[in-house]
Amino acid sequence: MLSVTTPAKTHIVIPARFKSTRLPGKPLLQIHGKPMILWVAEKAQTAHFADDMCIATDDADIAKVCTDAGFDVVMTSPDHASGTDRLAEVAAIKGWADHDIVVNMQGDEPLVPPLLLEQVKALLVADNDSVMATLCEPIDDYETFMRPSVVKVVSQQSNDLQRALYFSRAPIPCDRDVVLAEDNQRQPPKNAYRHLGLYAYRVRLLQQFVHWPQTPLEMLESLEQLRVLENGGHIAIAAAACHLPAGVDTQEDLDRLNDMSLADFLNPIGSL
Repeated sequence: MLSVTTPAKTHIVIPARFKSTRLPGKPLLQIHGKPMILWVAEKAQTAHFADDMCIATDDADIAKVCTDAGFDVVMTSPDHASGTDRLAEVAAIKGWADHDIVVNMQGDEPLVPPLLLEQVKALLVADNDSVMATLCEPIDDYETFMRPSVVKVVSQQSNDLQRALYFSRAPIPCDRDVVLAEDNQRQPPKNAYRHLGLYAYRVRLLQQFVHWPQTPLEMLESLEQLRVLENGGHIAIAAAACHLPAGVDTQEDLDRLNDMSLADFLNPIGSL
């Protein structure tokens, strides 16, 4: 008898932690009168390419707000070292097939265009040898390039597929001529890219990820995707099909979104 493989499904998961060093309780903070996590969940619902969506949290208050609004919530351990570890627990609880795809939608990016969620999923589907996919966009000013809070990525071409070589909070790649230039002449290298925190994973990677100890570079840079590279996994990457507006990391970010008109908040691409 021939075995039949069930077609891969796509699941969107939104990790939402209450604890945040710079902005405690971030998912529950109000934007235009509604908790931020609900804006993110509603945006995820418009991504019609996905088979389902859930919020993963370790906080009872976040869970109540989301379940009261009608969203599927998965309670997870408070002890995860990274969002990827949390997603792995969700996949195990849900019993998803190892060839299914999980799209990680950040709970502090209420302006993310669903187009980018679909793009990162398609990128992973197109590269069978990659276990994970993500996106980036060009950096066009030197101050952004030098900022440690902006994660940079360098990549390589392999058989018409682009894959990440390294992610860093440091300004990479280093252009020797720029380093030696006068301050007022400095520009970021033409191939400087900002990493966007959108990911797609195969469930089988998540199952492996939780058994890998945190790696030296991951802990040094505080970037969980380095655990994949340090264990020999390929990460597919491409320039984002549209701009990803900044998320919420600080009180200033939150104030910026509340200062936008509701129309511009609901249609941020059109307002840029």
